[in-house]
Amino acid sequence: MLSPLGAVQVWVAVEPVDMRKGFDGLSAVVRQTLRRDPMSGELFVFINRRRDRVKILYWDRSGWVIFYKRIERGSFKLPARPEPGQRSLELDAAELALLLEGIDLVDAKRRPRWVPGSHRAALDLRPNA
Repeated sequence: MLSPLGAVQVWVAVEPVDMRKGFDGLSAVVRQTLRRDPMSGELFVFINRRRDRVKILYWDRSGWVIFYKRIERGSFKLPARPEPGQRSLELDAAELALLLEGIDLVDAKRRPRWVPGSHRAALDLRPNA
């Protein structure tokens, strides 16, 4: 199912999609509009025009999976302002989780995180001679 989120690429379609589309219709949008392979194992996120519904299409090596959510209050927001002509936006797993909660990612700020070895580069730990 959606368990390998940390390692999978996530693509959000910029243009609204008709939520009546099923497996075949959404995979056609992936091929024709997003110009990607729907059987790649990547997650493809589609939002409707009213932005109160989202579908995620996923191929799990044995068949198609669709995750469908309707938010009861508020709306789903694109994580960034797309450039003219841009067809999709790439997200990471954390951004997808926030999107599904209805959090506006445009105004959200990511705090700096610790990176292994980064504090040693800033400090000279050699003893004084």
